[in-house]
Amino acid sequence: MSSQYIGLMVLGQFGVFMAFITPLAISLSIRVDQLAPGNEQYLGYITGVGALVPLLTGPLVGTWSDRTRSRMGRRRPFMIGGMLLGTVSLVVMALAPSVVLLGLGWVLAQMGWGTALGGLMNSQADRLPEEQRGKVAGLAGFATLIAPVVGVVLAGALAGDALLLFLVPGAVGVLSVLLFVWLAGEADSRDLPPGEPLTVRSLLLKYTWNVRRFPDFSWNWLGRFAFYFGLTLNTTFTAFFFASRLEVTLEQVAGTLAAISGLGVLATAGGALGGGFLSDKLRRRRVFVLVAGAVYALGTVTMALSSSAPPLFAGSIICSVGLGLFSAVDQALALDVLPERATDAGRYLGVFGFATSVPQSAAPFVAPVFLAVGASGAQQNYTLLYLVAAACTLLGGLIVLRIKSVR
Repeated sequence: MSSQYIGLMVLGQFGVFMAFITPLAISLSIRVDQLAPGNEQYLGYITGVGALVPLLTGPLVGTWSDRTRSRMGRRRPFMIGGMLLGTVSLVVMALAPSVVLLGLGWVLAQMGWGTALGGLMNSQADRLPEEQRGKVAGLAGFATLIAPVVGVVLAGALAGDALLLFLVPGAVGVLSVLLFVWLAGEADSRDLPPGEPLTVRSLLLKYTWNVRRFPDFSWNWLGRFAFYFGLTLNTTFTAFFFASRLEVTLEQVAGTLAAISGLGVLATAGGALGGGFLSDKLRRRRVFVLVAGAVYALGTVTMALSSSAPPLFAGSIICSVGLGLFSAVDQALALDVLPERATDAGRYLGVFGFATSVPQSAAPFVAPVFLAVGASGAQQNYTLLYLVAAACTLLGGLIVLRIKSVR
């Protein structure tokens, strides 16, 4: 695939994550604290409910995309529609007068920006050859991890203006998606054969897959589920965790998170780019995913046992290495084991998305249980929460070793 396509793909994912993940990283925390001071558990409920959206829409939108016949192709219409809805969601979150409307805005963000991102991922499944998947996943993984870093830096500067806090990252997302749609191109899909007629039963079956027929896809799905469950336990309450350990306010911790994120840039680059390129060169995926889970677990344990800035910084950087490595190689592995790529790539990528969205939905609801164990007053048990997160990410790396068709 041409370097122009790869560059636009990387830029597109950077922009979507800038618009989509910045609220999750810091902006939602600030708005929750403004609307309901002292009720940080509301953040978990909002993100948990929002993460349910891909469960309902992922395979449906993927199947709809697979079957779309238009002059613009199958994927680009969904990128445009998702981008527009995602922009509306940011305005809703910025101006929400209550936690309920803030949650509604996050649900719309999941629908909109999630659809735009799905269009980009489906394009990769359609067009990327196997020997480029690790490299592109590494580059895109690096970009999507850097995007929240830039977003947190902006949030630190814009924390006093709720509208700009959401819309400035959103503008980057809009521009990047439009550039991909305009310059990357896609073949006219009107001449493709139509899919089989859909019934209620056949549509519901699109949300499942044959585990025995596709065991490697299943193991990959389960490994990602475990990793992202741990990741979500770690990241959902990051702002509150750092504020608690450093004994500062949420507004003050935004600058600290920006500094940590800046230091993590090189670590993320080393994990994502190094892992992606080496994975292609050595033609191995599983061992890299295992190492990623172990490294992320090490960083999470370091953070769990820390009470001052230096070890918190160190743990965060170690996590950046693990997450960068995992995001690159696991994505390439997913494309390697994707069933029925020619006809149902969108559908199976939608189903694979469950491995991310289910833990993102469930973990925020489970997290308060761990936080409450042995809690005293306003002090939450973040140590236990982060140790459980570490165990989950390590388990995710171990599960992937069960895959047989890919080394």
